[in-house]
Amino acid sequence: MTGKKVLIIDDEAPIREMIAVALEMAGYEYMEAENSQQAHEMIVDHRPDLVLVDWMMPGGSGVELTRRLKKDPTTAEIPVIMLTAKSEEDNKIQGLEVGADDYITKPFSPRELVARLKAVLRRATPQGVDDPIEVEGLLLDPISQRVSIGTAPIEMGPTEYRLLKFLMTHQERAYSRAQLLDQVWGGNVYVEERTVDVHIRRLRKAIGESHDFLIQTVRGTGYRFSAKRTA
Repeated sequence: MTGKKVLIIDDEAPIREMIAVALEMAGYEYMEAENSQQAHEMIVDHRPDLVLVDWMMPGGSGVELTRRLKKDPTTAEIPVIMLTAKSEEDNKIQGLEVGADDYITKPFSPRELVARLKAVLRRATPQGVDDPIEVEGLLLDPISQRVSIGTAPIEMGPTEYRLLKFLMTHQERAYSRAQLLDQVWGGNVYVEERTVDVHIRRLRKAIGESHDFLIQTVRGTGYRFSAKRTA
């Protein structure tokens, strides 16, 4: 598995199925949406690594969705590939002008789709972003989604893993509970801010007393990941 998650947005189920099979064979995780509204909710909640969106859909076009994503700072960095039967140059230009990262005209082969997808992900992924992160012997591997201390694997739930990954990739910055909810849980999930405290406690317990100092409480704000011990 690549560890990358792709959202397929197309109102035609056979097209989604064909793309899903190609992605699965190439080692990608995938999600499916059949319209723009459903797709936007999934993007906010699940933060896919790339979006494949059809140009023409009922209830809002792929162009409109792409424009919306690129105008929102929280989703602007998610790469978008547009899928369409429209081959005219003006349509391609319109898709690219609203922020699409690439454009594939139907019909296309699964091999072409996967090749273009890989190329867009390479451009969109900063060098080193998938490299393992190690702090004070605590190692997080984004590719395998494993956490360990030394040679000992650390067991934790998926929410604790996402929380730890976010904090380890944003060290030395204090985040409020609301900010952590948006970044880790997603903007469409309505849960109490104190839910963050529960998962922080679970995360500290998972990494143990030898390393729980890395996840620091910032009074009046929230939490911070830091290797600098507080007094």
